[in-house]
Amino acid sequence: MNDKVKKVLYGLLSVSSLALFVVVWVVLSHAEGTMLPTPTATFSRFIDIMQNPISKATLPVHIWVSLRRVLIAFLFAVVIGIALGVGLGWSEKFNAFFGPLFEMIRPIPPIAWIPMIIIWFGIGETAKIVIVFIGAFTSIVLNTSAGIRAIDPLLISAGKVLGANRRQLLVDVAMPATIPAILAGIRTALSSGWMCVVAAEMIAARQGVGFLIVRGQEIGDTALIVVCMLAIGIVSALLSLFLTKMEGVLCPWQFSKTQ
Repeated sequence: MNDKVKKVLYGLLSVSSLALFVVVWVVLSHAEGTMLPTPTATFSRFIDIMQNPISKATLPVHIWVSLRRVLIAFLFAVVIGIALGVGLGWSEKFNAFFGPLFEMIRPIPPIAWIPMIIIWFGIGETAKIVIVFIGAFTSIVLNTSAGIRAIDPLLISAGKVLGANRRQLLVDVAMPATIPAILAGIRTALSSGWMCVVAAEMIAARQGVGFLIVRGQEIGDTALIVVCMLAIGIVSALLSLFLTKMEGVLCPWQFSKTQ
């Protein structure tokens, strides 16, 4: 089977999965006693919120407010998470000192931090960003440290034979080999970040997708809730696609293995 036929086949499979999703949605929305809005009602609500603001903002503005919070927290999570993950995976002394503390904090759900975050930072933007940071941070640390530990010892040995010092081994050998694991952690962290920002906005926010979901719950507007859920899914899928393309640029060898 040549590449063109494969692309067409995979494209048809993707379209079929979306079609199946819509069919199941239609069936469930017409079931007796269901609260699920029909696709038509959802689309009508989507058009309405695109034109008529809620809390002085249309849907794109609410999405951007949530996305901005996610991206700001995500940037801090990537920088600090990669640094900590490299330290835990590369240095035995660093791992011995910080490892137990991280393992103690890691299992605590991000949502459990919300009361303390609100006490410390109030209910403003900082609190929401910190909550998202906590949710995204852990996955990046875990994947980075696991990627460092999983490096082929032969690569390290080859670097030593060529005269590389410890810093060069880390920068020129370990880090490039760990990029796929880091990107996998970033992709997971992105999903966690969206989950946390929606939860944070449900508690105290004037704008954002989480705020809209709460508004829909309060007034019984299930179509608004579904619109927001679909918006989160679409934005997350686009960001994940961007990360996949980035991985193809940074780690072309990963994709060549599947060719």
